[in-house]
Parts: sequence; C-alpha cells; structure tokens
Amino acid sequence: MFHSETAAEIDLSELVSLMQGRRSVVLAGAGCSTESGIPDYRGPEGRLRARKPVQYGDFVRSMETRQRYWARSTVGWGKMRGAEPNPAHHALADLERTGHVTGLITQNVDGLHHQAGSRNVIELHGSLRSVICLDCGEKETRSDMQTRLEEQNPHWLGGIVRAESAPDGDAELGDHRYAGFVVPGCDQCEGTLKPDVVFFGENVPKLRVEECWRMVDRADLLLVVGSSLTVYSGRRFVYGAVERALPIGVVNLGPTRADDLATAKVEAQLGNAMPRLVEALQPS
Repeated sequence: MFHSETAAEIDLSELVSLMQGRRSVVLAGAGCSTESGIPDYRGPEGRLRARKPVQYGDFVRSMETRQRYWARSTVGWGKMRGAEPNPAHHALADLERTGHVTGLITQNVDGLHHQAGSRNVIELHGSLRSVICLDCGEKETRSDMQTRLEEQNPHWLGGIVRAESAPDGDAELGDHRYAGFVVPGCDQCEGTLKPDVVFFGENVPKLRVEECWRMVDRADLLLVVGSSLTVYSGRRFVYGAVERALPIGVVNLGPTRADDLATAKVEAQLGNAMPRLVEALQPS
C-alpha cells in the first residue's frame, strides 16, 4: 500500500515494520539534496528538465564545451560548496549509527552524506569536490581548481549579474560567450582536467559498481530514498534486489521506477519523513 500524505499525517507504519530487524542498504538520489538548495535534472513528476546535461564525449573532444562548463562552474561552485546537509541527510546518518542502515549508495555528487556523518558511503557518480586529470590521473581538490580558475580569469565573476544554480555544479548564464575563458591544465602534466564525476554518456567505473554489489549482498533490504530511478546506473540495484529476493522500501516525492516492486512506499518530503522514520525505529 502506498501513502501520499501531508507532513503531519505521514504514515510510516508499513515501512517501519519492513525495516525492523533488517539491515538496509540505501540507494539515495537527488531528492535528498533538493532541500539543501541543489537542483536536480527531474522534477517530482520525473520529467527531464529543459536543460541539456553535459555529455562526456563532448567534454573530452571539445575545448569549447570545456570552456563553457568551467566558466559556468566557476560561478556555480560557490553555492555548491556552501550547501549544507538537510534533515534527510542527518536522518540517514542516524540510521547508520543505530545499525538500521549498513551502507549507502548515493547517486549524488555533492558530498553532503559524508558531511552529515554517514560513513559507509559509495558515491556512485563520483564527487564534485575533486578534479581529475584525464591524461595522467592526478587529482586535486575542487577548491584548489577554483583558485586557479579565478586567478586566470580575474574579470569573469565580476561580469556575472545573474546566475541560476544548475545540477552539474555549474550555473545558467544565459547568452554569455565563453571563447575567452582560460581553462587551467593539470599541474603535473598540463593535461585535460575534468570534475571527478560520471557525466552523461560515461560509464561508472567497474570496481565501484562491484563495491556497490558487495554492499547489496550484505543487506536484507534495499531502501530507495529520493530517487525516481530513471537512470539505469542506480536502477540496476533495484533489479538486483529483486533477483536476491530482498524486499524494497521507497521514500520519495513522486513516482519511481520501483513503485510496482516496492513492499512499502512513503510519498512525502524527505526532510519530513526521514527524521520521523528515525524516531519510529527507536526502541520503545
């Protein structure tokens, strides 16, 4: 039975019964972070927003694409860096501390699960807080990259009047021209730098996927939190749960691709539902 209710009337009884006595692995999506001010590609109805995501092939092949991405990222990074975990992030960390959650697979790239205190976390799509060289593999922090971006483009931020945050950690800047924007190369080899995240059209590293499967194999339940499961890279774990005869719980605002497979679904704002779930699972 599925529930879609107001914050004061959220019925967690079926989900609580499902989770009691089971070790859950969480699959977390963008819905966890929207309440922290980080936009996602899809609204509550699961439809892709009009914005076209950065494609891996374009980023690798085209300097113009890299200039556009890094110019916009220079503007958008401030808001991404300043984002704080919300009650849903903290509730997931609490569930891990109490033993109800044994691991968390997140599709988010913002680092907020770690910041909230979750420990056993796999960032399926990588992290925006790191930058990697595509030529030599050297990494640097995104904050260090920001310093270099601003030093080599001293007039860029001052020329931006209005900017709307975007899901890639960059920003919508309208009709700005990017041809003059200087993109720093790798400090070690002058190679091409890319945020250490999985772009659209890029595969999740095999070893990372295998680590996720090991996490699933150690669990008794898959709990989907804040994901419509539109993207296969995350949805595969739902299919894997079915193959392993693991029950599935869902907490999400809007439909998901697991709705017909879930034993229990709560449709609610995560910031309201997840802290209540922590309270309901505490021993009386």
